[in-house]
Amino acid sequence: MIGRLLLALTLTLAFAGPAVGDDITAKKQAVDSRIATLHGTLTQVQRAQSGLRGEIDGLSSRIQTLETKVGDVTLTLQTLRQDLAMRDERLTKLNDLYGLQSERLGLLTRQYGLAVARLNERLVAIFESPQPSTLDVFLGASSIQDALDKADYLALIGQEDRQVAAQVAASRAAVRQARSRTNALRERVRGEERALAVRESQENETRGALVDASNTLSSAKQKKLVALSDLDEQERDEASEIDALQQASAALAVRIRAAQAGNGDVTPSAAGLIWPVQGPITSPFGWRWGRMHQGIDIGVPTGTPIHAAAAGRVIYCGWEEGYGNLIVLDNGGDLATAYAHQSALAVTCGQDVSQGQVIGYVGCTGHCTGPHLHFEVRINGNPVDPLGYL
Repeated sequence: MIGRLLLALTLTLAFAGPAVGDDITAKKQAVDSRIATLHGTLTQVQRAQSGLRGEIDGLSSRIQTLETKVGDVTLTLQTLRQDLAMRDERLTKLNDLYGLQSERLGLLTRQYGLAVARLNERLVAIFESPQPSTLDVFLGASSIQDALDKADYLALIGQEDRQVAAQVAASRAAVRQARSRTNALRERVRGEERALAVRESQENETRGALVDASNTLSSAKQKKLVALSDLDEQERDEASEIDALQQASAALAVRIRAAQAGNGDVTPSAAGLIWPVQGPITSPFGWRWGRMHQGIDIGVPTGTPIHAAAAGRVIYCGWEEGYGNLIVLDNGGDLATAYAHQSALAVTCGQDVSQGQVIGYVGCTGHCTGPHLHFEVRINGNPVDPLGYL
């Protein structure tokens, strides 16, 4: 409060009535000395900010690394789960196959039992019945061919029974082997499933640890941002006082130059951009309240015409959350300029505009606390300090 009273007194003395050149110069030197002192304080605050920003950048980098690892682990988990699902499906089909093979083995076992029983019955019948001799067969035959046919028939009956029994036995052995292989494959798939389940559990634990570490770093980063916000508030107080003193210093400088050589004209910048409106910068480019202010705020009344800082084409025109009514110009050479919080737009999308052309009017639409122009300069889409181009 004392500093502000001294400032007011200094300003009063600076502008109260006519003064000789030496008095004006002395007053300017006094104000400039105060500015230098405040700049020293501001430099200390900015150094603290720089340290905090470095710590925040380090935390952000570590968080990004952890998030990448979390993503990798998540992808691995997804692959493991897909693998588990496919092996589970394969095991289900193997179980079905094993069941069918067991059913087939049962049928073949019963078939073999029937074939053996039939063969045994035939052997018993042959044993109990009198064995016909070759003479009996020939005597009972109506012809020699009939006798040969009967002899062949008796031989074929025994041979066919033995072949049926042998075929059934071979089929049963083959099914037993197939079922054994299916069971071995089923056991192997079960073992693979158990191994994958262990890996999935380990990956889940790893992912949980990474997420916890990322959350811890995010909490630390948030605390640093709060500390940075506190420093920004202190910086704003110092900067506000510097702005007021610089205005006084500038006013004194104008009076000195007016007394010596008259007012000089404002020359355009080397970057080729002109100021879209003429007014004080109420908020500079940079960090404030724990977030990046990506442009500059120029305080001017509602309805003030906004001029294109450079010739270009309108690539966006309309409402944008936060920005309110917004115009974005593509100025060529990877350079773009943006004009926000407008009360009304004066150009349309796709329209070509010339440097200095009125493209809209100042207002307070979107997120703002009072009428001003929020002006941005972007290179390749990235925001840069507009004061480096104006």
